[in-house]
Amino acid sequence: MSTFELNLTKRQLLQGVSAGVLAAAFASPGLAFAVDLPTADRDVDMEEVLKAGTLKDMAMGDANAPVKIVEYMSMTCPHCAHFHETTLGPIKEKYIDTGKVYFVVREFPFDPAATAAFMLARCAPEQQYFPFISMFLKQQRAWAAPTNGDVRGAMLQMSKLAGFTQESFEACLTNAQLASDVNAVRDRGAKDFGVASTPTFLINGKSYSGDMSVETMSALIDSLL
Repeated sequence: MSTFELNLTKRQLLQGVSAGVLAAAFASPGLAFAVDLPTADRDVDMEEVLKAGTLKDMAMGDANAPVKIVEYMSMTCPHCAHFHETTLGPIKEKYIDTGKVYFVVREFPFDPAATAAFMLARCAPEQQYFPFISMFLKQQRAWAAPTNGDVRGAMLQMSKLAGFTQESFEACLTNAQLASDVNAVRDRGAKDFGVASTPTFLINGKSYSGDMSVETMSALIDSLL
């Protein structure tokens, strides 16, 4: 065998080994590329975070789960909409539904439209809260920035899909106490836990600001289990 043939054979062998290693890495979850954990903004007292506020917490999962996540979000926040559309579903299936994560959503409206949307979600039957906010977040542009500029009218049409009538819609949005309670949830988050942007996640004593991918949040949860 010539030197050229010998080198070629070795090169082909090495290429084959490299290809096999890469294929195994992609095929095996245990060999997947590591995901960097997000950096926390600050520490928070999780016992205080989980205490009841002016409104009942809307939550999914087992309250005794080892990982507690409280999300402060706004209904007009595009980053919040992206998280709920792309990340929350897989996280719910893998961690919330299996008893590993207790997930709470709290109101942090930045504008009157977001406050109104949260009020409507609270006026809907309790079991419809999460489906309601999911629907509004998926259609965020349609009602938060309608082409005709009629935000209230667009919200009414969306709410009718969830069973509201004109009368129940108006009654909800003129409930001054509910508006005050929604804003109080926001004010408590800002004052007591340093929330300044959305989404912000308070997770087992740490605060993280910004949208998270499925991979990033999964890695963070796994590090706490």
